[in-house]
Amino acid sequence: MLRNVILRRDPVSRAQWIPIALLLAVSTACGDGTPDARAPDVSAAVANAAEPTDAAARPEEPAKKVTAPKRQEKPLPAFSGYTLDGERLSIGSLIGKRLLLFFFNPEVDDAPIIADAVGRVSSLRGKQNFEIVGVATGSKHSTALTFAKEHHIEYPVIDDSSAAVANRLGLRQPLALIGVDAEGYVIFSVPAYAGGDPNAGTAIESQLRDSLRLPALDTGSAPILGSRPLAPDVSGDILDRDERFDLAAHRGEAVILIFFLHTCPHCHQTLNFFKSALADMPADKRPYLIGIEITGKTAAVRQSLRDQGLDFFPVIFDDDGSRREGYGVFAGVPDTFFIDAEGRIAARVKGWQPDQDEHLARMRMAKLAGAPVPMLLRKSGFSGSDACGVCHEFEHETWLFTQHASAYDTLVRHGKTGDPECVSCHVVGYGKDGGFTSEIATPALEGVGCETCHGRGGPHLSPDFVSNGDYSSACTECHNPEHSLGFDYATFRPKISHAANAHVVNLSVAERQKLLAELGAPRDVLPTRAKYVGSQACQSCHELEHATWTASPHARAIESLRAAGEASNASCLQCHTTGFGRPGGFPKDSAGAPEADLARVGCESCHGPGGDHVVDGGARPNTIVSLTDKCDSCVILQICGQCHDDANDPGFEFEVLEKIEHQRHGSVAPKTGAPVAGE
Repeated sequence: MLRNVILRRDPVSRAQWIPIALLLAVSTACGDGTPDARAPDVSAAVANAAEPTDAAARPEEPAKKVTAPKRQEKPLPAFSGYTLDGERLSIGSLIGKRLLLFFFNPEVDDAPIIADAVGRVSSLRGKQNFEIVGVATGSKHSTALTFAKEHHIEYPVIDDSSAAVANRLGLRQPLALIGVDAEGYVIFSVPAYAGGDPNAGTAIESQLRDSLRLPALDTGSAPILGSRPLAPDVSGDILDRDERFDLAAHRGEAVILIFFLHTCPHCHQTLNFFKSALADMPADKRPYLIGIEITGKTAAVRQSLRDQGLDFFPVIFDDDGSRREGYGVFAGVPDTFFIDAEGRIAARVKGWQPDQDEHLARMRMAKLAGAPVPMLLRKSGFSGSDACGVCHEFEHETWLFTQHASAYDTLVRHGKTGDPECVSCHVVGYGKDGGFTSEIATPALEGVGCETCHGRGGPHLSPDFVSNGDYSSACTECHNPEHSLGFDYATFRPKISHAANAHVVNLSVAERQKLLAELGAPRDVLPTRAKYVGSQACQSCHELEHATWTASPHARAIESLRAAGEASNASCLQCHTTGFGRPGGFPKDSAGAPEADLARVGCESCHGPGGDHVVDGGARPNTIVSLTDKCDSCVILQICGQCHDDANDPGFEFEVLEKIEHQRHGSVAPKTGAPVAGE
């Protein structure tokens, strides 16, 4: 997934960044090649690490409990106003969800292009758990209202005709796109500038999707879930050479294709790397480097490359933008494609982060050219799954198919990236030297990666991390009773096993995406061995909990079915009764009347069947599921999500904490059966 240039690793467009004095310290740039000031200097730590050191061979120390690092980003200043519909809106009321702010003057020429780009991502708000707020600034209310109707704006728009809000935030341009995380910190800014570029709308939409971690635009030119799309054919006259470049003519050899801008210092940095790295390779093993300059200003490009000492490779131009469009190069430069001998895109790097991308590029070039691949792992710290994937292609491809690969994105959607307890199990090496610190400084370590299961540097650097192929100790660091109810190593391992998922490499991208979505569905985590006994059996020992439940909609769940004439609909009864079709539960052939105690969402719907818990009138602790010691998002959502799914209760997964608070109860200490102190 792309990273935004300001706080992450991605390229930006040629447009000027919008100065936001009170929010971000940003600079005008065309690509991200400068390491973040907060990121550790790890360039010296990247080396050929073919042999493990003695220290590396020792089992790693368990991670220490860590606290969230101090935020470096600026909080969004509080503001409020009346929307174009006359409703009062305070921006503080939206804290808890990610937020995209769209500042616009409807009278500016580029405003329609930007508004339409924002509109194309607005339909994803509910599914991806973010909100959009427009701020119409510097124009009359009637003009802004007409503009909103013409462009089908469905999100709230604050009337800022006096520009008071824009001035409070220090905006100096009539158009701005600002991203705010769930904690209220400004985390990105996207250039809201078209400038006559026919691809401007698509470029802005692409950058918004990247920054908000939404499904990317399918341009057909980026590897997805391990696929290698065919590189679009490209040809053109080579600068200062009496010859033409034709990509098709280079089948049979590796090609590196880089889109660049001759005035871009980050492009210069990237090209200087390739100049050195290619020279280090044997002549018969060097990939063919071709540059596509995006301005078409021949004389200026020629002079700039000479001045920079970069006139060592063939260059063609993209005068009309068609080549950028063909490759989906919308978010700026440098944008580099690694193309294999079959003419397929093996990897794509947007922007350039030297401490991560340089050693990866050396490994990829050698792999594509059939040369020995240098093992450039970090001697200290974690290398990231992309480094492993250069040599272990099959394993990396099957890993991409698992939920482990997108584990950090789950936290982003749920607004949990600031919770150390959550982050520690969704990234690589959190709390350890050289491990994940933030999505700004260490984006390569997002997700549950190779080194989570195989140790830092895998068997190369941590040969004793796993014994006899038993990964259970690594799994149970996170898959514990608090966070992963019903975890069983033997049955869960096949879900992430490379061998067990070998079939995915032969599936289409669409088929892989479908299977991955199915893996993410809530699962039945409650025990099934015991019989259901009904909620009345719980009342004598759990009087307070029973009283709270009786007042909840769950206790009257069957009534809504009767009102809708669906009391005999089996598909509905599964979620409106207790233990439908299971031993002791609501029978499949009943319409509700004979089983009144089970004709509702009872205690056992959330805590599991109580047949083993209530024996001869006495309670047996630990035979049902206590939820007071479980993670709300990880465990309780799995239980609730069986019925509160997208089809029946869209958005519930992002509201589960609030919903639980409405009916929270508990007077018995977990796992003991003893009253809670103070009850």
